[in-house]
Amino acid sequence: MSGSTSPVVRRRYGGRGGHDRSRPYLILGLLCALLAGIALTVTTQSPAGAAGTLLSQGKPATASSTENAGTPASAAVDGDTGTRWSSAFSDPQWLQVDLGSTQSISQVTLNWEAAYATSFKIQVSDNGSAWTDAYSTTTGTGGVQNLAVNGSGRYVRFYGTARATQYGYSLWEFQVYGGTGPTQSACGTDNAALGRPATASSTENAGTPASAAVDGDTGTRWSSAFSDPQWLQVDLGASVPVCGVTLNWEAAYATSFKIQVSDNGSAWTDAYSTTAGTGGVQNLTVSGTGRYVRVYGTARATAYGYSLWEFGVHVPAGTTTPPTTPPTTDPPDSFWGDTSQIPAAKNVMEIAILNRTNGQYPDSQVYWSFNGQTHSIADQPYFDMPANSSGRMYFYLGSPASQYYDFIEFTIGPDVFNGNTTRVDAWGLPLAVRLHSHSGQDIQLGDSQDLFTTSRDQVFSEFQNAVPQQFKVLAQTQAPYRIIAPGSDPSFRAGGANADYFTSYANSVGVNEPTSNIFGCAGSLAGNPSMCAALNRHTATLPSDQQQDPTKFYSGDPANWYAKFWHDHAIDHLAYGFPYDDVAGQAAYTSMQNPQWMEVAVGW
Repeated sequence: MSGSTSPVVRRRYGGRGGHDRSRPYLILGLLCALLAGIALTVTTQSPAGAAGTLLSQGKPATASSTENAGTPASAAVDGDTGTRWSSAFSDPQWLQVDLGSTQSISQVTLNWEAAYATSFKIQVSDNGSAWTDAYSTTTGTGGVQNLAVNGSGRYVRFYGTARATQYGYSLWEFQVYGGTGPTQSACGTDNAALGRPATASSTENAGTPASAAVDGDTGTRWSSAFSDPQWLQVDLGASVPVCGVTLNWEAAYATSFKIQVSDNGSAWTDAYSTTAGTGGVQNLTVSGTGRYVRVYGTARATAYGYSLWEFGVHVPAGTTTPPTTPPTTDPPDSFWGDTSQIPAAKNVMEIAILNRTNGQYPDSQVYWSFNGQTHSIADQPYFDMPANSSGRMYFYLGSPASQYYDFIEFTIGPDVFNGNTTRVDAWGLPLAVRLHSHSGQDIQLGDSQDLFTTSRDQVFSEFQNAVPQQFKVLAQTQAPYRIIAPGSDPSFRAGGANADYFTSYANSVGVNEPTSNIFGCAGSLAGNPSMCAALNRHTATLPSDQQQDPTKFYSGDPANWYAKFWHDHAIDHLAYGFPYDDVAGQAAYTSMQNPQWMEVAVGW
């Protein structure tokens, strides 16, 4: 099989086994807090060597770990020297803050509790995954350290590699200062909301859905119910800085409204507000950061609802957002043909192979091969499948030795089928499977209908358009036969141009494996399915209870964009894009008791 997982039980560290170190350090902690408060007051007022503007206070903060619930990452950027972040008792550990946009950094102040770092770095990043050192030392002193740094980035982090005590790292405050404020890129002209998932508080009718405001068509529109307030929101797929919003109103516009941003779709921050809306086309300059952006209307200009031809969102030039997930459809019943003609099996189940190449190949040139037998479906369209272990059935177009081929995997017992379609190695042909049991259970797996109806050239083109630059080569290395997995491409292997694609991100969570091993779940990740899945899905730095939440998957770079493409073009968005893609039930895998027959559709 492409990959398999088993339940993993991990102990959560709930405390220090009854040992309380707060008492021995109580007086020292109070003194540190007092000194830190004095230092903070002075620093905030721009002391000699002017630190500049305090950029980090109140911004989103995350960490590699926390000692307990009372020492969260946010406590280090709350401006309160009586609260602190502290980490687990191991190396390395990190704390990072998201400034919301790229900034010039001139100073970082570390206000340590007694558990400080002797060896650490201050690093900056534009995307939260590729880091650049702005400061480094192996002789950390603890106390209050005002560090002169020179760099720029949206994300700034402390990265500790050696502790002064047996405990973790502990900071009362982590303060980042900017010398000249934001280093802003020009606001881009592309519409980041185009084709993104959109929802609304209401719709006037079925012909005015939320999606019509982000479809790029000024002849379709969203309109709401005839009441206040109402809202329309779009999911950009990842948290990004937002610098502009375009509202293309129909006659029913808002006189009073807000533009709001959110990281989670529930807690909202105003980025723009007016009580003098004009209607027409409004190009608004806004300032905020979030994954979700919404227009929130509180007063209407007419007796009708709110109505928008288009809702556009603009981000700074050069900002990337994840590829849009297109809608997919399951193959209709007509695609599968007349199943009443499938013969009864004498062994475990009957296999029917279907030619779905849209006339590109006749039945005499569509071949299947299993366990030493090879036939065209003109010669033998059915196969009576016996029990077997770790079987593969191959499919070829043109000839039995053609380079146009693909396969499915399965293990079949006397009364059970376990199997999957797979893209772990490569995509060669559109394949879809329909399973049916004696009890009437019916399951479909594999590629969605769009991969069977579009041309092969278009599939290769759509792949390259959907993925970041580093992944485009995957549709070129073995074209026109296969789109290969990134772990198989030389560019992602040692010495290749993309060999370090995952390095910084993996290191930030304590994983020291080459990029090819992360894509292939090899090395130390062979025994850690959850971490391999989290790295491929870009959820590894999230709290553990969010790492397997599908709504968080592929929210930023680095990620396995190859795998995401096949999920986007799969029945129920389930695909095997890497070996442990079955973590959280995301793979095109099924187990069926008492199987009766299986159809395999082979496309071009």
